[in-house]
Amino acid sequence: MTPLPHDSTLILITLLVELGVAAAVSSSLARSTAFKNLLLMPRRTPRQTIKLLAMVAVPMTLGVWVRVRVSNFLAADISLEIAILLGLLMEPWAALIGAACLAIPAELHGEMWSLPVNLLVAGTAALFRRFADAEDVWGFSPLIDLSLYRWITRNLRRPQFDRQILLLLLITLMQFATSMLSRYRPRRLFELWSSRWLVELAICACAPVVVGIPLKIWNAVRIERRLEEQGRLLLEARLDALQRQINPHFLFNTLNSITSLIRVEPELAREMIGKLANILRTLLKERDAFVPLGEELEFTDDYLGIEVVRFGAKLRVNKEIAPDTLDIAVPSMLLQPLIENSIKHGLEPRISGGTVTLRSRLTEEGLLLVEVEDDGVGMEPGRDVAAPVSGLVRRESGVGMRNVRERMEVLYGGAATVEVVSRPGRGTRVTLRMPVRDAQAVAWPAGFGPENVAHMLKDAVRAVTRREA
Repeated sequence: MTPLPHDSTLILITLLVELGVAAAVSSSLARSTAFKNLLLMPRRTPRQTIKLLAMVAVPMTLGVWVRVRVSNFLAADISLEIAILLGLLMEPWAALIGAACLAIPAELHGEMWSLPVNLLVAGTAALFRRFADAEDVWGFSPLIDLSLYRWITRNLRRPQFDRQILLLLLITLMQFATSMLSRYRPRRLFELWSSRWLVELAICACAPVVVGIPLKIWNAVRIERRLEEQGRLLLEARLDALQRQINPHFLFNTLNSITSLIRVEPELAREMIGKLANILRTLLKERDAFVPLGEELEFTDDYLGIEVVRFGAKLRVNKEIAPDTLDIAVPSMLLQPLIENSIKHGLEPRISGGTVTLRSRLTEEGLLLVEVEDDGVGMEPGRDVAAPVSGLVRRESGVGMRNVRERMEVLYGGAATVEVVSRPGRGTRVTLRMPVRDAQAVAWPAGFGPENVAHMLKDAVRAVTRREA
């Protein structure tokens, strides 16, 4: 039953409870991942639209049924505001279906005006959505004074048409019209009304707030999702930048080695070109963050093959690779900078050369452990950032080492560790510990396959060799 005009206290209490109902329901829905995904989809299929509609309309329809069954709990029925909300956020046909569902318990109770009023309200809101910008809807504020203040200050600087103020007026007028209809047809339509103009003003002012509360809560979720997406893109851009720092460093050193052999040992130069072609197949692939460890080791084999040609018997390679680690995904271009550091800073200064050892295994904690160790000259205490620990020196230096650490931080956060231990005169060991991930397929850019790259590179080298001859 509609409250009588003298029930002003009951009306005001009901308005406060309506605000709580709107906040509780919208907050509960915002915690649902399925609801957030459906709500924030730029385009929804009819099936997805129906699912989203059910999530909103079903609990609100139950609220109308509660109001019909328990006449003292009037705040459970906020069908007017929900019909407006559906019109603002969903396709017109879905908003009309939802508005009709909200009217079913009232129609069964004999309130025959509920269905046409709900349809008219939802249709008006859908019409507004058609001509308004999406940000006008999401930016709608439930704080009426704030909306008015923003409108006044904006128009003092430059008068313009404000769709948010228009929406505010539309909701207020629709609430006032339904209140008057309920006043003169109390058995045909439920809506709060009062003969006291201050109370009626509170009723009309409450409707935009009830509509605005879900919009504010869901818009916060929308902004959070956008920030997460921007954060992901930022991490991808940072990772790509780090990879681009590594690749030129490696390529220039390799090309310099090839240049030194073209005149004196062309056969060896051709062999190195073939290995470099294999390396470029990896470098020119579409940049995936992860590759199988076995593929990463194949990449390092080609690099080490080039370096063995350069250093001859002075460079030895030892591998202790656990077979069960070959299919585990690791960051691409992870080992080459470490191996390059071992050769350049550890073995090259040593007259007799030395050995580079690669190890991989699974730890008892379920982590993948990868080590790159050399028996070169090591690092002097006090050089760069050095801190003796039980006679050992831990340090990090060089572009390659910094890039490896930064890429590990970007891809794993605090779940991975990079440890560098050096014994002056005895060598250096770099230990990587990272979570186990499944390998991912790597795609090639369209129209730029590895065979084309290899052929182009070999043709270029033949041309250079002929010119040198």
